[in-house]
Amino acid sequence: MARSYLEFERPIAEMTAKIDELSQMDSHSDVDIAEEVVRLNKKRDQLIEQIYSKATRGQIAQLSRHPDRPDFLDYVPLIFDDFQELHGDRAFADDGAIVGGIARFGARSVMLVGHQKGKDTKEKLKRNFGMARPEGYRKALRLFHLAERFDMPVLTFINTPGAWPGIDAEERGQSEAIARNLMELAVLKVPVICSIIGEGGSGGALAIGVGDRLYMQQFSTYSVISPEGCAAILWRDRAFADKAAEALKPTVADLQSLNLIDGIIPEPKDGAHRDLEAAAGMLSDVLDKALNEVLSIPLPELLEQREKRLRNLGVFTEET
Repeated sequence: MARSYLEFERPIAEMTAKIDELSQMDSHSDVDIAEEVVRLNKKRDQLIEQIYSKATRGQIAQLSRHPDRPDFLDYVPLIFDDFQELHGDRAFADDGAIVGGIARFGARSVMLVGHQKGKDTKEKLKRNFGMARPEGYRKALRLFHLAERFDMPVLTFINTPGAWPGIDAEERGQSEAIARNLMELAVLKVPVICSIIGEGGSGGALAIGVGDRLYMQQFSTYSVISPEGCAAILWRDRAFADKAAEALKPTVADLQSLNLIDGIIPEPKDGAHRDLEAAAGMLSDVLDKALNEVLSIPLPELLEQREKRLRNLGVFTEET
């Protein structure tokens, strides 16, 4: 499968190409190919660690929407069993940007709700690039209520630039749909665990991002606006995106330091966009631990903790 590389990943691409070329050489060559491939692979691992560990906030924002980054439906068959997708908001339409349904996670039935961006042009148009309209959030709300009725924990997976800002969405009550989800999720009588697996953009992320636990994958971002959008507003020039990213502080390290997330989901050394199966395993481990933890808490206490958690977001103290 063809791989895509970002500009700052070029050294990795060049090293990978060398390894692939050497691996395809005639094994009867005078050069000890196997030994050289091992050496280059070690060098490549060091290069990856060096580049990713020094990635700027702007570069991490690029990784969060990498063309090869796994989508919600990429993870589902690797983590869950018997997924049954449920469609429509029972009022207007079925929004492809939000996907949801019932699945088995180990021995438990769970409700899954996540953003889906799409891979190729046709699917991206069908999914509206992961930007949901009101009917998408109302579909999610319907599934949240269904989970509550049948006492199923809710797992959400966030990956969106934001809610769709089109006139059609505004006409159908975009802000009301998002606000209602925030209100309903805050008091939903089942455990809710949220995971950001790519971009966590604005109200589009919040609409399925209120719960008892919020986790972020290592190279994901969470912010009120994209760096490019922020740059376009403040400097009227998207070229200032890196500067905007530094001001927005959207990375896992930034948000953990502000106590806005509950933990970081590690990714393989190459990133989730290079090793889907390993990334799925790491995500599954975090979800399993978190689910066992919240299910051990009596519901009244869980709701109380959720309220306290939400009220403490953004709390700060001033030094005199």
